[in-house]
Amino acid sequence: MKWMEKFIRYYNDNPKGYWFKRKLFGWGWIPVTWHGWLVIGLYIVAVLFFALTIDTNSPPQEIMFTFVLPTTLLTATLIRVAYKKGEKPRWQWGLPDDEEADIDTTDDPEN
Repeated sequence: MKWMEKFIRYYNDNPKGYWFKRKLFGWGWIPVTWHGWLVIGLYIVAVLFFALTIDTNSPPQEIMFTFVLPTTLLTATLIRVAYKKGEKPRWQWGLPDDEEADIDTTDDPEN
């Protein structure tokens, strides 16, 4: 089995219905259900909306209250949702050992 197939299989294996699963490399989450993708999409739309409120004549105080503060609150909310609806975060580099053991690679000459 190729690495990309293992990657897709890991993210599709979601018996607990998590909206976000741990990233395979690093710390954090990746959306794996439509719920998670919807949350990410809404976050991006909201950040873009607040970014459009900034113009070249905006004073720093206005930028702080119309972009930086709302974006910070949105980001904290996104992290909270991912934490509540996702797997417990941890540092990870590649497939977890128990996942690698579960994946049958006996028919794959590349491994």
